[in-house]
Amino acid sequence: MATLTSHTLNGTDGTHAGEIPVTLTNLTTSTVTFTAQMDEGGRLSENIDAKHIDPDAMYELIFDTARYWAARNMPAAVTQIALRFAMTDPEGAYHMPIILNPNSYSMWTSR
Repeated sequence: MATLTSHTLNGTDGTHAGEIPVTLTNLTTSTVTFTAQMDEGGRLSENIDAKHIDPDAMYELIFDTARYWAARNMPAAVTQIALRFAMTDPEGAYHMPIILNPNSYSMWTSR
């Protein structure tokens, strides 16, 4: 079983960016692996059965930030954040934290 985690932070005020919808899709097969939502503390932790992970596939993790910024009355140019990556280890841990702003974002990964 693999684990995919994330933490979203609001770069404009330093708070946790919670309740953002996220979707993980296997781009090779166009299969949605999961849909979820960041918790109130801006955290996500999803376990993925190893049988759903193809080490040769490309995956896309989408953060739908449009409603998050609209709820804060902040016009945003970046209304979705799309991260594309491989999950080469079906038993691996993948961490994708993001600092988001209405017009930009910064992400890094750790394994």
